[in-house]
Formats: sequence, structure tokens, C-alpha cells
Amino acid sequence: MASEAFDLVVIGAGPGGYVAAIRAAQLGMKVACVEKRPTPGGTCLNVGCIPSKALLQSSHVLEETAHDLKAHGILVGDVKLDLAQMMKRKDDVVGATTKGVAFLFKKNKVTAITGTARIDAPGKVAVLGDDGAVAQTLEARNILIASGSEVTPLPGVTIDEKTIVSSTGALELQAVPQRMVVIGAGIIGLELGSVWRRLGSEVTMVEFLDRIAPGVDNDVTRQLQRALEKQGLKFKLGRKVTSAVQGKDGIVVSHEPAQGGAAEQLTVDVVLVCIGRRPYVEGLGLDKVGVKLTDRGRIAVDAHFQTSVPGIYAIGDVIDGPMLAHKASEDGIACVETLAGQKGHVDWDKVPSVVYTQPEVAWVGKTEEQLKAAGVAYKVGKYPFTADPRSRANNRTDGFVKVLSDKATDTVLGVHIIGAEAGTMIAEAVLAMEYSASAEDIGRVCHAHPTVSEALKEAALAAWDKPIHL
Repeated sequence: MASEAFDLVVIGAGPGGYVAAIRAAQLGMKVACVEKRPTPGGTCLNVGCIPSKALLQSSHVLEETAHDLKAHGILVGDVKLDLAQMMKRKDDVVGATTKGVAFLFKKNKVTAITGTARIDAPGKVAVLGDDGAVAQTLEARNILIASGSEVTPLPGVTIDEKTIVSSTGALELQAVPQRMVVIGAGIIGLELGSVWRRLGSEVTMVEFLDRIAPGVDNDVTRQLQRALEKQGLKFKLGRKVTSAVQGKDGIVVSHEPAQGGAAEQLTVDVVLVCIGRRPYVEGLGLDKVGVKLTDRGRIAVDAHFQTSVPGIYAIGDVIDGPMLAHKASEDGIACVETLAGQKGHVDWDKVPSVVYTQPEVAWVGKTEEQLKAAGVAYKVGKYPFTADPRSRANNRTDGFVKVLSDKATDTVLGVHIIGAEAGTMIAEAVLAMEYSASAEDIGRVCHAHPTVSEALKEAALAAWDKPIHL
């Protein structure tokens, strides 16, 4: 059993772990990164963000070709789906991305170790092989837990990744189901439901709450639901799924009002469970070394990402804050820069979120509902993409930009976008808010014409005083 010493051992090679490992190596540390999957990248690169976006893009191209090109004067014949080729393209994208991370490890001299990590003591990490035996012991000046999250199970519904699937199984279906139920109308459910609806499924989304996309600004979710319903998605809101069992003609999904009442059934071919994710801390040995958890089952850390045990740190989905890949990456950079004697900090209130439906949804900062609940006096500036020349030229006029600013100081408190390029546009808003910009600041910045980003400028002008083009 080999033993080797490192300045830092990172547990998990997802967007938090691999980024932290690379940055630590750039800062002069001797770093090892332990990952149980055979390829780096974690859930995001292997079975999450990247493959889902590949399928979202492919399915969008199919939808656009079949239904939207006529408006541009482009006529096509019968449009057919080659699902096998679409899945191969998705796998190729994943393979190229994970190979890129492996290359970066080699370039930065990060020691990549395949196996399951267990913390046996402060400064000691055991690497277990497939048989569960200790294959290697690593000595570490510091340990960083970046083990990510896993699918939250739903009582009464057993996932088999064939007909009752998680997001992982939904990325591997070998045929388009005629009927699909998606349990949970959050970000992942909306995205994957959109994929399979575009590919030909009759998709019904069952959500416990009385609205889709919990946490998103209400103005945005109302328009998003209308857009998705127009595309063919069906919604059953305020409903609780109690069971999903194999029946004669498919999977019988039983659901009832969230507050109680008569049950109803839906018979479908595939059920997709998307009710959220939970921190993955199983088997890490946290109890043994005394690492404390919060009431929500996440690892408790201080302002510098250190756990209750000196020398053991945690980032990403296993700690508080939004469960997002880019948040985990920023956590990792801030943590290792602090270890190197620099100053590292992440403002979780300035972390953007994106829903990659069509139209896309993106936001940063506070929603209007949050500001009302906090008693903050604020102003609202909205600008529709129907008034934006580039959006009209692109035939993508669904949606709007909404800027929320402090009524007294004009400081931007939140930006919410629903539109074709919302995920790209939100970066400007994040930068502005990081530097405490006012709505006037954004409105006075010269934006290229014609671009969809002009809508953000106009919304900011509307929050400050008055827009020019509305």
C-alpha cells in the first residue's frame, strides 16, 4: 500500500474540485485530486451540465429546422430525428470536455488519482479501490472536500434508470418515449422536459408548488410558463406524486393536491424524477474525524471554507449557497488562494443562474418578491425584446429584461432576463453588481448596435429615469 505526501488533497474532480486543484498547483502547491469516476469533471461534465446542454442545443436545432425556418424564407422537406447520432454527438462533447480537464491536470502537474476517498484522520486520506480495500494512503497538509451532490430520492418512486429515471438516465434514453412525466418543474426538470418534448414526447410536468421554477422572479416564471405551454409542455401545479408503479400499459403515476385531496393517475412510458439534489457526503469519514454538518445536512464551514476540523476544507454543493457548477469553481479558487496566503472571497448573492430552455432565463441578485418581503424600497425598469431591433431581426422577440435598483441610491439589486440569449447577457449584469454599479451606470455604457444586449441598457435606463426606445 503506497503512501505519498501532498500540500493539498482534493476529494472530487468536479467543477469545484478540479478548478481548485489546478489553481492550487498554479500557486506552487503539490496537489492530488481523487475522483471515483474514471474521468474527471464530476456530475457536471459527465452526466449533468455539459451533456444536457448538448441535447438542448441539438433538440433546439431540430425544433428550429422543423418549425421556425419558414419565417426566414428557408423551406425544408421532412425533418427526421436520428436519435443515435444525437446521442453520439452528446457523448463526443462530453469526451472532449473531460479529456480537456485531464490535459489541464497534466499541464499543471496535478496528480490525478482514481478511487473513492475517505478521510481517516486530519491530514490522512485513504483511497479505496473497487473492492473497497485501501489501495493508497495520502498524507496531506490540507484536505479539500469537493464531493458534490446527488439526486434527491422521492418516497414511493424507485429509480431504475430505465423507465423511472433521474437526470442521469434521462440523458441516456435510447428511444423517444411517447409519454413522459417529469416530477419537479425546477431548472433541471424544465430543461430535460424541453429536450424530450422537442424530440417528440408528450411531456407533463408535475410540480408540488403552485408555480414553476421556484426561486425565479414571478414576472419571469409567468412568461416562461406561457412560452413552454405554447411549445407543448403541460403543467400540473400544486400536485404531489405519491407513487409510480409498472402497470399494464406503462408506468402509472399517482398524484394528488399538495394540500391533500382526491388522487389522479397518469399512465406514461417514462418518469423523470427531478425534485432536487442533496450534498454527497456518504463514506467520506466525516463522523470519524469530527467534521460537523448543518441542520440541512451540508458541511459547516467558516468564511474561509474551513470545516470544524482545522486543515479540512469544503466547497461547492456540500456547503451552503447555490448548487451551481460555477459557484463551486469560485469557492475552490477562493479557498486555495486563502491557503496560499492571498485573500479569497465569493459573494453568493452575486452568483448568476441560468435556465437553458427556449427562451432562456437568467438572473442575478434579488427578485422583486424578495425585496418586497425585506421591506426594501426599489425601482423597476423593464424592456421587452419586441422593442429590440436585433431580436426582431433574429425572430426571437419573446421575453424582456428587468432591472431592480435601490430607490434611494440607484444601486442595482437584481437583474432578471427571459430571452433567447439571457445566459450570455447576464454576465454584464453580474460584473456591474460586483462593482456596485447603479442603473444609471449600466444605462450610460455604450452598447453596440444592433445587439440584444441593448435591451439591458434600456431596462437600466428605465429603472433610473426613462428608456430611449420605448
